[in-house]
Amino acid sequence: MKPVAAALVLFSMQTATAVSAIAGPAPVVVRVDANRPSAPVTPYEYGMFIEPIGDLVGRTLWAELLADRKFYYPVGPASADVPPPLNAEGRPGVTYRKWRPIGGDDAVTMDQRMPYVGTQSASVAVAGNQPRGLGQTGFTVVRGKRYVGNIWLNGDPGAAVSIALVWGDRPQDRQVIALPSPAADWRNASFAFTPTRDSSDARLEITGTGSGLFRVGTVSLMPSGNINGWRADTTAVARSLNSGFWRLPGGNFLSGWDWHEAIGPRDKRPPMFDHAWSAMQPNDIGMDEWMELTRILGVEPYVSVNAGLGDANSAAEEVEYLNGAATTEWGAKRAANGHPEPYGVKWWNIGNEPFGWWQLGKTSLEFYTIKHNDFARAMRARDPSITLIASGAMPDQLHPKGVKQNSTLESIQPKFGTEEDWTGGLLARSWGTFDGITEHWYDRAEERPHAPPADELMEYVRSPSNHVRMEAEEWAIYEKRFPKIREAKTFLSIDEYAYMAGPPTLKSSLAYAMVFQEMLRHSNFLKMSGFTTGVSTMDITPTAATLNATGTVFKLYGEHFGAGTTPLHVDGDAPQPEPKYPVGHAHPKVRAGSPTYPLDVVAGLSPDGKSLRVAVVNATFQPQRLALAVDGLKLRSGGTRWLLAGKTLDAANTVAKPDGVTIRQSKVGGDPRSLMVPATSAAIYELPIASR
Repeated sequence: MKPVAAALVLFSMQTATAVSAIAGPAPVVVRVDANRPSAPVTPYEYGMFIEPIGDLVGRTLWAELLADRKFYYPVGPASADVPPPLNAEGRPGVTYRKWRPIGGDDAVTMDQRMPYVGTQSASVAVAGNQPRGLGQTGFTVVRGKRYVGNIWLNGDPGAAVSIALVWGDRPQDRQVIALPSPAADWRNASFAFTPTRDSSDARLEITGTGSGLFRVGTVSLMPSGNINGWRADTTAVARSLNSGFWRLPGGNFLSGWDWHEAIGPRDKRPPMFDHAWSAMQPNDIGMDEWMELTRILGVEPYVSVNAGLGDANSAAEEVEYLNGAATTEWGAKRAANGHPEPYGVKWWNIGNEPFGWWQLGKTSLEFYTIKHNDFARAMRARDPSITLIASGAMPDQLHPKGVKQNSTLESIQPKFGTEEDWTGGLLARSWGTFDGITEHWYDRAEERPHAPPADELMEYVRSPSNHVRMEAEEWAIYEKRFPKIREAKTFLSIDEYAYMAGPPTLKSSLAYAMVFQEMLRHSNFLKMSGFTTGVSTMDITPTAATLNATGTVFKLYGEHFGAGTTPLHVDGDAPQPEPKYPVGHAHPKVRAGSPTYPLDVVAGLSPDGKSLRVAVVNATFQPQRLALAVDGLKLRSGGTRWLLAGKTLDAANTVAKPDGVTIRQSKVGGDPRSLMVPATSAAIYELPIASR
């Protein structure tokens, strides 16, 4: 027996004797081996993913207050509305606030002969002193705040056109601005409003009197203080997480999006229909805007290219637009759009879930690898320095539509090397065309009404981390089948994942803490992860934002077990048990976590090597004492603890009440080999090292 093991046994016996008269569980033995380090945590461990699913980005990050500002949909009464079709997954499409006619249902017609942008513009025939036009309601304004906008008009000089912001029912609850007389050509006019009362149901009206007609091409309204179109409040909160990267625009949307149509003057970009989500997109957010977002957030961009309905040449042009010198064809177009210097995007992903039956452009693995290879060659021809990440999927994530299963390592063995093994297919048929491979997973919380509360909590918290453990087990199989993976340092990027467990609470935060810790155990090959979605880390209202409970756990680990931390091997005497109450489907049957049940523990050296970091998840209703022994270094007394906790498992953070789930810093007293971990909490300890 090694001296450190003997000391641990003695220490555990002493601790158990000391607490024998106190009700509570026995100490949990945790052995850390400083002689068995893994690769340091990269800056990309706690990255984010964002996708313009309907108006998701528009109502969270983007500052535009008006929906359908380019008139993709006709202006008409509510009775004429037609619901969007079902999306690619058979779900209802996305509906938006609509423009409504003012002065009669027939006040507005849609002009498709001379549209300013897209296929149609709104045309209003005025009739004397009776105002006719269009309006939109349902957005929020704040008293005393300035709102700025612009409108493109043309028409007859006999039409007197005005624009008004309305924030109440009283005559004084509106501000009216007369616009320049229309002319035969399209002309732009700017305006600004300052409401005198708050309103969550403000209205914009564009009306005219006189004679003739006027047409509206586009109209925009944003709060002042936005950062080149991005909300200042939400981006400031997101920036506080130091996420490392944001993958964008990504997602199912990507497979039907032509990036070429979203560059240049914003008002002249045609709106498009996203068939993946059955939603209109105004195309206001293009690659230049996405790059601006990453600059504001202080993160690196990770760009996915359209390998669904898109082609290799389009992807190559996108690489050149973002990374090419201003002397190249597409670099010159970028410079003409106001960005002379290349963005220098390093991370590039080919496609999004091309294996999925729900994906636009779905094809077979055989044909997709041909397509992937063409993309890689074309993209690297424009910039050989880029890091390419292929879109894979391991056997546990792939099954025919409608099939429900809980995968085991045994059940998936026959799938390796088949159509249900896209990661293996890419390794076999596309080797040399990528540096890393993606994996996506989503887990859904299940109800266990017959389980005791303690068991229900533990099963709920453990569930999503099993996805990470399953991917790690499968990666080990790939390393045996394809030894060149290790030689080439091919990495795994889990760049979409989420636990669909209802509103963010302390309870779900503990589950995400276990997800992070399982990822940290595999830092030798798991180099990146992207949470779905970046805005899901916040509680967001139309006028404010704060970190929610999920964002708070990201902040805890990002700041105190982040880039440069070197994970160390952790062992114990209590392996994680099999689930007691298995329910539902799509839950891999593996056992994530450290052998320190009921706690989950990871440990690592700080970047400067002066401290040992120990992260612990206690998903029980009792405080748990941790008996710590470390081989390869000696600790000294003292240290710091950061504790994520709340008053109840349902504790949450909202704009109205931002302090439900908090991170509290305190000093560690006494012997660092004995740490008390509070109930229902996640804690990170930083313990000073005396010698190594």
